[in-house]
Amino acid sequence: MIVGDTKIDRPLKTSRTTSVELQQSRSLLRQAEKAIARDKIDEAERLLIQAITVAPEAHDIRAELAKLYLTSQRYPKAEAMYKELLQRCDDVSFHANLGLSCFQQMKYAEAYKSYQAALAHDPKNPERLASLGRAAMAVQHYQEAASLFEHASSRLTRDMQLLHLLAECHLKLGQNNKAEEVYLRINKIEPYNEEVKKKLSALAQA
Repeated sequence: MIVGDTKIDRPLKTSRTTSVELQQSRSLLRQAEKAIARDKIDEAERLLIQAITVAPEAHDIRAELAKLYLTSQRYPKAEAMYKELLQRCDDVSFHANLGLSCFQQMKYAEAYKSYQAALAHDPKNPERLASLGRAAMAVQHYQEAASLFEHASSRLTRDMQLLHLLAECHLKLGQNNKAEEVYLRINKIEPYNEEVKKKLSALAQA
């Protein structure tokens, strides 16, 4: 006689049980948010882990824990959490935060891939352009980084750091004339920046 797989009946969760668990997880989440506001990071972490245990499918609670790890500079834990979240939900902020987690650990190739994914989801966002530009620069893709910084700086016109990075990319590529043009742009906005004056003087003598 062939015996088929034995089906084990598991008690179904009632809507009441689910509702109670949801209420409990939300209560824990609110407590965690209050702990974060008081800068009690360890307490917030404990509460969020407890909330995830109660409601394992609550992506927003997992995202809150991942964000806590990121903001408290526990980058390896943040990286692991965002990778887990991305298996469940293809969210632009998860790609971007995974990129930041990797970048802060000097995992530049991984950061580059994550920032590429974030930009693909949100191609017109100048912050995403800038983040990918930094990662591209870190992996020595200077031409790509220069293009990204140029696009980002056209939108973030007062961000001098982007212009400095753009000029640096042009220098790395041996494009001294373009670097000089960028430093002149900075000089118009910050005429008292002595560092920029020195850069312009050195390029004039090159």
